Amino acid sequence: MIKRALLSVYDKSGILKLAQFLVNRDVEIVSTGGTYKYLKENGIPVVEVSSITGFDEILDGRVKTLHPVIHGGILARRDSKEHMDTLKEKNITPIDMVVVNLYPFFNKVDSNIEFNEKIEFIDIGGPTMIRAAAKNFKDVIVVTDVNDYDGIIEKLKENGDVDFNTRKKLAGKVFNLMSAYDASIANFLLDEEYPEYLSLSYRKNSDLRYGENPHQSSAYYTPTVGTYPMKNFEKLNGKELSYNNIKDMDIAWKAVNEFDEICCVAVKHNSPCGAAIGSTLVDAYKKAYSCDPTSIFGGIVAVNRRMDKDTAEEISKIFVEIVIAPDFDEDALLVLMKKKNLRIIKCSVKPTNDFEIVKVDGGILVQSADNNLVEKMEVVTDKKPDQNEIDNLIFGMKICKYVKSNAIVVVKDFMAKGIGGGQVNRIWPACQAMDRAGDGVCLASDAFFPFGDVVKEAAKHGIKAIIQPGGSIRDKESIDECNKNGISMVFTGIRHFKH
Repeated sequence: MIKRALLSVYDKSGILKLAQFLVNRDVEIVSTGGTYKYLKENGIPVVEVSSITGFDEILDGRVKTLHPVIHGGILARRDSKEHMDTLKEKNITPIDMVVVNLYPFFNKVDSNIEFNEKIEFIDIGGPTMIRAAAKNFKDVIVVTDVNDYDGIIEKLKENGDVDFNTRKKLAGKVFNLMSAYDASIANFLLDEEYPEYLSLSYRKNSDLRYGENPHQSSAYYTPTVGTYPMKNFEKLNGKELSYNNIKDMDIAWKAVNEFDEICCVAVKHNSPCGAAIGSTLVDAYKKAYSCDPTSIFGGIVAVNRRMDKDTAEEISKIFVEIVIAPDFDEDALLVLMKKKNLRIIKCSVKPTNDFEIVKVDGGILVQSADNNLVEKMEVVTDKKPDQNEIDNLIFGMKICKYVKSNAIVVVKDFMAKGIGGGQVNRIWPACQAMDRAGDGVCLASDAFFPFGDVVKEAAKHGIKAIIQPGGSIRDKESIDECNKNGISMVFTGIRHFKH
């Protein structure tokens, strides 16, 4: 039986309905500051916390509920005679329901307010009350989510009380919320690349139909704090996004944003299958498409310029799952929206390239993002590449970063002619990429050559320039093979292996 409820909410949504329902059941409402004023103005009988504690709010409202009369009323076990005798002795009335939502630190930490103002949005009294209520959930109903109000009302209507399992779930939601809330504050205050405790603060964005395969369940979580491409995009058309869609979007958007020039990148199965720079957007798309017209079918197309009608019409000639761009012309949208299932994604947020996290069974691996393309441009062969070849080599290496392990990208005129990767050795993807390219000129590799075999194949296919990290104990073998065949080779000093 609920006799007294404490209501103290920043978000006032739905609180009048809940308060009126409780009052109609003869529940005494206790409240604080803004909530007290709001309820009273709307005709809800309410008792101010300070009249119970005998202590006014102090320190600009920082201290108002931090008092034994409040926390004793929350934490007392109703099945403990000692606890209940103490309440009686101290003239403390039990609190049977705590309805609290917190200061919006998640939102305010991303705003343009000063550091000291952000500190004021770190809630102290709210977390203390809901943690106390959650610990004593058998006796105290704790509600932190406005979406739970209606369910609580229905249960009280039907049964006059809230069952144990629901109380336990509501308590669990408290600690789930607090872990994310505290993590966001810790990350805000800590200035450490790898702190002792990994604090992640993510909120469920959506349930997904399934995971990587249909028998796997899945959900999508996004950070509670910060602006990120895969958090702050807008879906303008099409079916709901899947687990694989989001992974592919991430790679496509990162790859296309490697370039300041007009660029298009196509992705299939989490790896680029086409990429090109063009004089116009439609030119870039046509070149990217020509790299692998088979694989682009059912893939992702990303561009780094506003989508225009001409490009939209070209894309619409084939089936793709997603088109992602920083914006869309109206006539381009009309073209693309003719395909009702095509997911059209507007993303104006550039990749942040901060940290990468991978879970293993029993641990989490954290690393900085692969942000440095080249450490040095060291020509190690007799023949030196000309400036056009160097620019094409750099283009190829930018795409290499996003191709799976043992990546090889063959380039001509700032378009990928052949892409190979995901193999357990280097020669297979090299042969596949060069065979597919036909007339490629430059070759980029994500890692060094342990043997001279790739260079031998490159010579057979007319490759004129190669870029690779260098660092193999058999570098000389590859260098000698290049010199023998009149191929220039550049070492970058940085590996971009993507397992």
